[in-house]
Amino acid sequence: MTTLTTAKKPVATDRPAGAVTRVLARREARIALLFVLPAFLLFLAFRFGPTIVGVALSLFEYDISGEIAWKGLENFQRLVADPLFWRALSTTVLYTVFAVPIALVLSTVMALGVRRSFRGSRFFRSVFFLPVITSLVLAGSIFVWIFSANGPWSALMTPLGLGGSWLGSTVLVLPAIVVVGVWSRFGYGMMIMIAAMQDVPRELEEAALMDGANAWQRFRWIILPYLRPTIFFLAVIETTAAFQVFDVIYVMTQGGPANASYSLVYLLYDQGFKYFDYGYAAAVGVALFVMTLVVALIQRLVIGRQK
Repeated sequence: MTTLTTAKKPVATDRPAGAVTRVLARREARIALLFVLPAFLLFLAFRFGPTIVGVALSLFEYDISGEIAWKGLENFQRLVADPLFWRALSTTVLYTVFAVPIALVLSTVMALGVRRSFRGSRFFRSVFFLPVITSLVLAGSIFVWIFSANGPWSALMTPLGLGGSWLGSTVLVLPAIVVVGVWSRFGYGMMIMIAAMQDVPRELEEAALMDGANAWQRFRWIILPYLRPTIFFLAVIETTAAFQVFDVIYVMTQGGPANASYSLVYLLYDQGFKYFDYGYAAAVGVALFVMTLVVALIQRLVIGRQK
């Protein structure tokens, strides 16, 4: 007798092991997203909600009485025709033009000085970083005395013909604000630069040193290319902070003298919290956001591009 054997045919619904793994991974990802969704929605509400409300508010007239009226682009037309806005814009731009490059250069120089471990390197890093965590309200009050007519800065600058109160001079008040702003920010950039410099291969620097390259050549051709993304990051961060300068001005000068230190954020503060013209203040905020975004894009093209 002949025994007939029948082979078991594979079931059509069977899936390869890789396909099953991918299905399970997608299912786990969807379950994870469900747990993350509440926190993500809260993030969107608190992060982008005020931005949307601010843009919408700039199209209305709204004051402390609670009355609201549609204005369309009238707030922006008023902004363009307001000489105080252009004064605040010029002050903000001048502050940014001087404060950001000085802060970047100082951060890089300090990082180069303390990036290697030596006796006391941690102490110097801590001292340089200390202004970042110091209250600007407290520091501003101290700098008011430093830049006063009887302060140490006046005594130091008198031989150069620049004595007297810098905060009382319409010409010297902005340089004084720049000094305080750079002092309070360069430590942050220094720590970021130190972290970026750790990625520079030490063998390249040693080889360049053996080939007779001086300090500038080693920095220009070896260290600087590795710092390009970091410089772009710091340039955007420092520019954004410079455009939003307010606290040091509020403590030291209140925008004076004669509006010589009157910034865009101080204009926003005055319109919103002093004159309660919330619609116009929102228009100032929208204009500030657009200008900051445009400058960041320009920096991306100039600094952040890669070959």
